[in-house]
Amino acid sequence: MPPFLYINPFTPIDYALVPYISQHYPPNMGYLAALLASFLLFNLIFTSTNAATFVISNQCPYTVWAAASPGGGRRLDRGQSWTLNVPAGTAMARIWGRTNCNFDGSGRGKCQTGDCGGVLECKGWGVPPNTLAEYALNQFGNMDFIDISLVDGFNIPMDFSPTTGRCRGIKCTADINGQCPAQLRAPGGCNNPCTVFKTPEYCCNNIKCGPTNFSKFFKVRCPDAYSYPQDDPSSTFTCPGGTNYRVVFCPVGSPHNFPLEMYGSQDVE
Repeated sequence: MPPFLYINPFTPIDYALVPYISQHYPPNMGYLAALLASFLLFNLIFTSTNAATFVISNQCPYTVWAAASPGGGRRLDRGQSWTLNVPAGTAMARIWGRTNCNFDGSGRGKCQTGDCGGVLECKGWGVPPNTLAEYALNQFGNMDFIDISLVDGFNIPMDFSPTTGRCRGIKCTADINGQCPAQLRAPGGCNNPCTVFKTPEYCCNNIKCGPTNFSKFFKVRCPDAYSYPQDDPSSTFTCPGGTNYRVVFCPVGSPHNFPLEMYGSQDVE
């Protein structure tokens, strides 16, 4: 008897399953096999022909060095934008802002928050604290999954919204840096407690966990955002596949009283 077939909606689909299904599942399961094969084929065709556009804008009264994985990095002075075209099916992706950076002509340097290995063009993820816009495109049911996460802490207010499609935007614009608990304060931002204490209670490492007093500090101020690793029910949002998006640093209405220590003039694009 073939093994029980389960498709995790958060796991990329293995299209090699299509011939496997037709060969290994008995005739009385033919309808299920055909239905599943059609579903996989539809996703293969769809995800090969559609990409999403992300417009990343800086409305902060200071320079932000935008970062994206995948995507790289870009210096954004106030009022500047950066457009990314992201392939359909991209998962485990994120966009964030870096502050107080200093890069030389070769694109090497350092940022006070969100640094990604000391390079302008990020190849990996940033160092906390950093506010994250996370997404996975064209997943189960051809839906995009989006969220703002404070699991890596907070450094810049953010809006993450669709520019097409019928779905809602999300944002985190509270004065978290100004109100950050003393134990979580960091230069240029506010750490998540997992970064500071590194205990299962806060990091949820291989255990079921719930909100803490520290996570509630973030959740009260930014109810749309992830406040701890298992904060899924109130923090993950969906949009139809093929939706385009914008990420705005310091959207209208967000506070600007953050510690800013701008470095010298060696910063480059």
